[in-house]
Amino acid sequence: MPSTVYFADIRSGYRENLFDKLERLLNEAGLDEKVQRGDLVALKVHFGEKGGHAYIRPTFLRRVVDLVKKRGALPFLTDSSTLYPGERKEAVSSLKCAIENGWDFAVTGAPLIMCDGLRGHSARKVAIKGDVLQEAEIAEAILEADCLITVSHFKCHELTGFGGAIKNLGMGCSSRTGKMEQHCNLAPTVNEKKCISCGACIRTCAHAAIHTVEQAKARIDPDKCVGCARCITVCPVTAIRVNWGSESAVTMRKMAEYALAATQDKQDKTLYVNFVTQVSPLCDCYGHSDAPIVADQGILASHDPVALDQACADLVNQAEALPGTALSCNLKAGEDKFRGLHPEIDWEITLEHAEKIGLGSRSYELKRLEPLGKDW
Repeated sequence: MPSTVYFADIRSGYRENLFDKLERLLNEAGLDEKVQRGDLVALKVHFGEKGGHAYIRPTFLRRVVDLVKKRGALPFLTDSSTLYPGERKEAVSSLKCAIENGWDFAVTGAPLIMCDGLRGHSARKVAIKGDVLQEAEIAEAILEADCLITVSHFKCHELTGFGGAIKNLGMGCSSRTGKMEQHCNLAPTVNEKKCISCGACIRTCAHAAIHTVEQAKARIDPDKCVGCARCITVCPVTAIRVNWGSESAVTMRKMAEYALAATQDKQDKTLYVNFVTQVSPLCDCYGHSDAPIVADQGILASHDPVALDQACADLVNQAEALPGTALSCNLKAGEDKFRGLHPEIDWEITLEHAEKIGLGSRSYELKRLEPLGKDW
């Protein structure tokens, strides 16, 4: 049976602004059925890296917070520390970055709590019946919360093809150990002919996994590498690569199983919201946000994260590409934008595996919000 995905387009006017439309969308999607008086409600978001700007505007979360409060519940905004070194590598830096990016109580009306604690290790192991994993290490605050609402920015991603609700659950709700487990098969290799011996990869590696060999060329020790892929992002000559075809597939399956672990005790207490806006070519963990590849499509919500991500991917692929972006092929409506940007990535693996393990269904019915009236 198809899952229902509720869709609000990006149009607004004097009868209904986009914040009001978001509220109507959440009411249509049954937020009041998920949230009960006294519930501790985790609103899982991505705080955004310093220098980026494509993450969801915090003011939209204020409307979600207000709706949760109307139900007599206690909402908090939460994110987890990153595996790679950067602006969000532990709670102090993460919360400082979050506040600088606008995620402040004065803006959102809710406190900020790092779901995985001070250093990313406040977590518990959860037993799952996965094809790859039998347990997953999930952030403690996610497990302790009575209700979970993910609010995700849907965009392209260099490792998984796209990032949306499933990635926000699987990667975003895991501990540092959990993130490492999902990435650990992704040890990159160095093309020594292209390496210019600049040392950028050695300086950025937090795990002492890169050293120099003959003629000061970089080499990666696979026994020490955790697969965070930070070295790939800093190499100025793209000399560092991963065998994405096979390794990324394993990571996507693990990520889907982690998403299942994060939600399996809250099946009647979860809601997923995706913003298909500023669809950038890379994830929001970079310190920059490149031009969006398609026009803003809208906001979608569902009780089913698999159906939700499938619907968002379909909207992106059905759209005409915008000119002058990182996308140089598959520009027409109906062409695969994700493979146009990241041809090595079979992005559908995440959705296929998530459906297989029972996280949700790829089959969906799109229920569009009817306009309140024309403003033009």
